[in-house]
Amino acid sequence: MNVVIARAEVGSRIVDVRFHGGLVAAIDESLTPRPGDDVIDACGGALLPGLHDHHLHLLGIAAAARSVDCGSPDITTRDELESALRRASGRLAPGSWLRGVGYSERVAGNLDRWRLDQMVNDRPVRLQHRSGSLWILNSCGLTQVNDALDDSRDVERDDHGEPTGRLWRYDTRLRASKSLSSPIPDLARVGRRLAAFGITGVTDATPNLDPHGTRLLISSVERGDLPQTIQLLGLARDSPVPQGLQVGPWKVHLRDHDLPSLAELKSTIAECHARGQAVAVHCVTSESLLLTMAAWHSIGVLPGDRVEHAAIVPPEVKKQLACWGVVVVTQPSFVGLRGDDYLDSVEPDDHDNLYPYKSLLDCGIRVAPSSDAPYGDLDPWRTMRHASSRRTHSGRTVGGRERVAAQQVLHGYLSELVAPGGPAREISVGRPADATLLSDGLNVALTDPSAERVRLTMKAGNIIFDTEMRNHDVDVRP
Repeated sequence: MNVVIARAEVGSRIVDVRFHGGLVAAIDESLTPRPGDDVIDACGGALLPGLHDHHLHLLGIAAAARSVDCGSPDITTRDELESALRRASGRLAPGSWLRGVGYSERVAGNLDRWRLDQMVNDRPVRLQHRSGSLWILNSCGLTQVNDALDDSRDVERDDHGEPTGRLWRYDTRLRASKSLSSPIPDLARVGRRLAAFGITGVTDATPNLDPHGTRLLISSVERGDLPQTIQLLGLARDSPVPQGLQVGPWKVHLRDHDLPSLAELKSTIAECHARGQAVAVHCVTSESLLLTMAAWHSIGVLPGDRVEHAAIVPPEVKKQLACWGVVVVTQPSFVGLRGDDYLDSVEPDDHDNLYPYKSLLDCGIRVAPSSDAPYGDLDPWRTMRHASSRRTHSGRTVGGRERVAAQQVLHGYLSELVAPGGPAREISVGRPADATLLSDGLNVALTDPSAERVRLTMKAGNIIFDTEMRNHDVDVRP
């Protein structure tokens, strides 16, 4: 497809841009259309490179679409949760699993099998904690996956040795259960939603992808269901690189309820570095971050090493991260979505250290924004608003000194997948034809960032989203 986008704002100029052969072929103040060109009048709207989300979970996003939301602003009490679960249960066939996502203790405390039984006991139920690290099953569900339960600390048990229904980091092991069958995830819908946000590249941060999940992603790319460029952090180490996918740093998931020893973490990182692969270390608590830094201090840092989340960063460690050149991949939307919980549950001394952004940049640390969807907000434009306001759902402020301008967050979304937080990509001749067209100039668009301003998204010169699709096919709500 040959596309000419006329009268587009590129940088500080109004120009015509021709896309041909999957590349930006020409940029000029006035291009003469050629036979067969598809000419689109930008009317002065900003033309940007396609955005990159540097940390999300594609299969999780697809699964969340067929799950009950157990932690939205509308679900704040136990009674509201029970009502939502029972309504959803009434729509399912007898014996079918009921799946919930986004649960927070703020709603009904620490749930276990017996408390879930009081809400729904006539079908198997599993709720995922909003962190993604914990599954909570009712008694019926626990009985059905008995073949997948092991003797590890990941299966919480009571004083009598009975499973409580709380399973930590159990996704892969649950999928191995013969009784737990899930429908094929609708990754085409995920691809359409990403395109509607102007996203043309993503980093899937799911750790330890199993062969089934890898095959699903590969087939979706081959069919064109996922037109985005995809970088994987969790591809099995002995797996060949799938065609159409990229392999990034190795995801090291530090489980806060069961942190490894320093020697174990050093061994893992050293093994990756020995084969020339950087690491992406999941650090939510200050303890996990300090453990990771102790490992790096001992064995050294490899270019490309990164910290995922960095939810709490003590001030004294920021200069060392900058000195090492470690990248931080953060999620500004968590401040808006979970900020009230943080302010109520996190130690007051850490409030100003929650999900830092500006202070990291000020120290010279490369910072890249991301969604962590489905656990965070997939919409990058809302993320820009969260980062610039630092306001919670109730209107409270979390770490106001960490505010960054929407333009700065956008620059992070425009950085390369292989260099998150690095230089922003530009529309220039010879570059890949991955682009998003906004309905307004950039200065206007960034005064009130909104996905509704995305007019068109292109990948390799092909239009993968336009406003006609939004009106008839794509839901960009959370």
